[in-house]
Amino acid sequence: MCTCVPGATGTHQSSNNFCSRFIKHQCSEYLDGKTVIVTGANTGLGKQTALECAKRNARVIMACRNLEKAEAAAKEIRDATKDSGKNEVVVRELDLSSFESVRKFCARINEEEPHLDILVNNAGVYRCPSLYTEDGFETHFQVNHLGHFLLTTLLLDLLKKSAPSRIVVLSSFMYKDARINFDDINWRDSYNGTEAYKSSKLANLWFCRELSKRLEGSGVNVYCVNPGIVLTDIMRHTVPQFLRYFDCISRLFLKTPAQGAQTTLYCILSEKLQNESGYYYSNCSQEDLNSNGLNEDGAKRLWEVSEKAVKRE
Repeated sequence: MCTCVPGATGTHQSSNNFCSRFIKHQCSEYLDGKTVIVTGANTGLGKQTALECAKRNARVIMACRNLEKAEAAAKEIRDATKDSGKNEVVVRELDLSSFESVRKFCARINEEEPHLDILVNNAGVYRCPSLYTEDGFETHFQVNHLGHFLLTTLLLDLLKKSAPSRIVVLSSFMYKDARINFDDINWRDSYNGTEAYKSSKLANLWFCRELSKRLEGSGVNVYCVNPGIVLTDIMRHTVPQFLRYFDCISRLFLKTPAQGAQTTLYCILSEKLQNESGYYYSNCSQEDLNSNGLNEDGAKRLWEVSEKAVKRE
């Protein structure tokens, strides 16, 4: 039987219990022989995803910026899964706010790993102050989108070699009324943290859809995930601190990482999705996109802008 995340409580009970039941009865029992990369795996959704993959005997590569925190999280995962299988959990340094770091990470993966079966683009920032990376891009745009764009494209040959393989991209329901201003992609004019985040989540969705078209027939499938509103470290700039200390209150409004990771796991594990690619999933089911998400011209233009951006030295 699969080791599945327990169902949720409170306002999320119905949707997450469905996720748990579906995964329990229809997922592949094990990920034996599979290699999984999870970005931002030292905390929150990424850590939960890494844990669940480790339980299923995957070789889990935790791609993280803070190595000290990542090693501590890896130890927790190893300790929690020491009786379940191979217990292959390794940490590799990856800072998505640095194209140099992304290139170094990918060079090492391509050199050391004989195959890559699942890539989970999980890491992200939310409503951070107006900041720009060493590469000159607004932080949400680079960390949430450009860094993952470069990461994914540099690992595509390995993913194709390992086909059938999967790419899971975390987005958000907030894409629905987001906008991408190609004339001010870096938010130099009238910065707004919430709007910058929403824009990056629309970018994640457009990237997923355009990537799936370019990978058609390759055996590499792409899935876009809405995890819902989850209480993790990504909320540190916006959630009142008192909610962190009143679990009974926060659980009424926010998902736990275990609950939020359900749809990611569904896209990693479900055999039902082996012939699907480029779709958007929420609460363990495919969800129709609004006109914003279906903007093909915007997706193509974003790809071109992203290609140009990541090639900068």
